[in-house]
Parts: sequence; structure tokens; C-alpha cells
Amino acid sequence: MSVTTRDIIVIDDEEIIRDALAQLLTLEGYQVKTFQSALTALSHVNRDFAGIVISDINMPHMTGLELLAQVQAFDSELPVILLTGFADVALAVEAMHQGAYDFFEKPINERLLDSIARALDKRRLVLENRQLKKAVKHNKEPGVRILGETPAMQAMLELLNTVADTPADVLIQGETGTGKELVARFLHDHSQRSGAHFVALNCAAIPENLIESELFGAMKGAYTGADETRIGKFEFANGGTVFLDEIEATPMALQVKLLRILEERKVTPVGSNQSIDLDIRVVAATKVDLLALAQQGAFRIDLYYRLNLVKVDIPPLRARKADIPLLFKHFSSIAANRFHKALCPLNSDALQQLLEYDWPGNVRELRNVAERHVLLGTVIDLDQPNHQALFHQDLSLAQKVAFYEQSILEDSLRQTSGSVKKACELLKLPRKTFYDKMAKYGLEPSQYKAD
Repeated sequence: MSVTTRDIIVIDDEEIIRDALAQLLTLEGYQVKTFQSALTALSHVNRDFAGIVISDINMPHMTGLELLAQVQAFDSELPVILLTGFADVALAVEAMHQGAYDFFEKPINERLLDSIARALDKRRLVLENRQLKKAVKHNKEPGVRILGETPAMQAMLELLNTVADTPADVLIQGETGTGKELVARFLHDHSQRSGAHFVALNCAAIPENLIESELFGAMKGAYTGADETRIGKFEFANGGTVFLDEIEATPMALQVKLLRILEERKVTPVGSNQSIDLDIRVVAATKVDLLALAQQGAFRIDLYYRLNLVKVDIPPLRARKADIPLLFKHFSSIAANRFHKALCPLNSDALQQLLEYDWPGNVRELRNVAERHVLLGTVIDLDQPNHQALFHQDLSLAQKVAFYEQSILEDSLRQTSGSVKKACELLKLPRKTFYDKMAKYGLEPSQYKAD
């Protein structure tokens, strides 16, 4: 979660000053952008800017103090260092009073470099703290959670959080076992539709002659065997989310109707002339390259482009192996609770074996291995079927402490049927500390609620 802060924006209407500062700061290893006008520079600064601003005070169009006020309005924790060519104590006091990080009289000296280093360090800490708060908030939120700390997973989570509470339809692409339905449920649970139905449908599992009535519904007598009016999945999910897994398996004739529903947000049951207005979000998923399929004529290109408004690519497990220990511990914890077994930590050989394996079945396969580990107290060798059991004696002290701490937390949740309040009282821990530790070990109180 570390943040690199090496960016500096320099603003001065005098070219010679800008160039001198840029040259000095570049030699110090900073990334420098210079601007003649504060108005122009403002468009390059926002709350996520990983750097600081150095600005002259006396400039046309917008002064340094006016720039400072603009920056303070959207981010009061972004350091702004002001420069002036005139020694004016009153002006310096006013600048610091308005929130300037520091104030220097030209010509500049080494004190400016010291101030820059401190300002950048402060900015780094501010951004890291914001990231940490965001992560903690995400881990405390109700609903589906997605575990992963690798850059690929963090980028995917950032995209999901950006689009979760928007009406945009989403296309999820990922190999078998990567968790496409989990991603779809995350989008639903973290949106305003979370109180409505989430309807999941595997398009490859429904007979072709029934899929139309399954999706759109059918009136009584619409076809042989239609003895009563049937509500389709789209209508049933009104106000919520429809998840269409293996969308590539839908017949071409049905794809035309799907496209119309996506564009018009209306559905007409089989045998009816009356359309029904829909307020739904459609999340489709595929394990193949839909664009390549469309270019081969096996999938409608117009439907592909309609679904592809927001595309989420789930990385395969082999591309995020650093997440394997976290995921294995998470699945083991769930299995231990379900099977009423003690949590048995891995030794270094077993962990190395997990990290070296390519996981063709992805996260689903890892979950199965974790469950076998809890049930049998072993990890079956992933390459050698008759491999001897791997036990857990050679853990470091830190690993043993971590596993012991996690087992205590889980026991407290089991004893209190998932009640965080009672678990905190049992362990005599502040609630925030307990939540932080749950986030650390990927624990979810709802997994421990009594049936």
C-alpha cells in the first residue's frame, strides 16, 4: 500500500525562475512539470495527485494565494509552497494562515529543498492513510468481498468500486473457476440494487427450446405444456440484477431479442403483445474471447459492443500467485468452521508447492485443495498423487503467532455465532481492533452465524 511521491508542479510567470527550479529539482531526482499560469496548472492537480505544488505569489490572472484557496477547496492536505520576490512578513503570515505548507523569499536556497522533502513525505503519508481507510471501509462493508492484494486484483477492485453503483451493464471475462459470479454479486451487493433480486442464470445449462420462456416469461397457452403464466427471469429481477453466465452459449436468434431488451429496457413474454418495463442491470460473463467469437460469426457483434460498455477482466490465479496464501487461509477458515475441524497451518514446503503450481482450475481448485487440507490434515501433492502428507512443524514464530491469533478470532466468532459485539467482549478487544484483525485474516462474521 506504499505510495511514491516524487512529482512536483512548479508555477511561475518568469521563465528564468521556472527553468532554474526545474533544473535543480530534476537533479535532485524529482519529476517536475512547469507552468506559466496557475489557471493552467490547476487542471493537473486533484485529490489523488502524488506530489506537491510550488508557486510564485505575484502572477497575473491568478495569484499564488488564489491558487492556494482553490487547492484547499478540494484537498486541504495537498502541500503548497509559496515563493515571493519581496520580503513581506505580513504576506508570509497571511499565506501560512490560509494553509500554505511553507513560504520562501527568492532567490531560493537549500532550505527550500529540505521543505520539499518534508512536504513530499507528508503527502505520501496522507495518500497511504486514505488508501488504508478505504481498504478498511471496504472490508467492513456488508455483502460479498473479493480478496486479493496483488496489483492486478487491486486494479480490478478499483474498477468494480468505480462502476458498482452505476446503471451501466457489465461484461465479465475470466477463465473457468476465477469467480465470475462472485464479481457479479459484488457489483450487485455494492449498489443501490442490493435490496432487490440477484438472478443468476447459466445460459449453457438451459435447453434451447426453454431459454426464451425462462428469460422472458410466457403466457398461459403460449406453447404446448404452458399450463399457466410464467414470470421470466428479467421480470422477476426488476429493480435488481440479472447475471447471464456463459453468455456465449445463447442461440443467435435469442441474441437479437437480448439486444433489444438491453437497448429498450422492455421485455415481452412469449405469447403476449404487452411489453413490460424493466429497471434492471445486466451483468454477462464469458470464459472465451467474445470479440474473436463475434468476428468468426458465432456471436452477434452488435450485442458484443452493447455488453462491452464496461469490461472486467478477472486475472487467472497463476497471474496472481502472491494472493495464494491469503486465499488458502480464507478458504481453510471457512472449511474449518463448516466441518468443525481445527485450522491446520501449512509448512514452508507445502506453501512452496502451492505457489509453484499453475492452477488450471483457478480459485475454485484452490478452494477444493484447502477443504481437503482441513478434512485430512494434509495437502495432496498437486503433481504427485501418492505424495506423503505435508505437516506444519517448521513454521517461523511469526507464522505460528499469526495462525494462533487467527484461530482465536475464529473461535470467538464461532462461540458468539458471528456477533462482533459479543466476540469483542469475549476477547476484551476494542471493536476497531477486532475489525482490523478480521480484515487482516479475511474473516467474515456472517460465515459463523448459527444455521
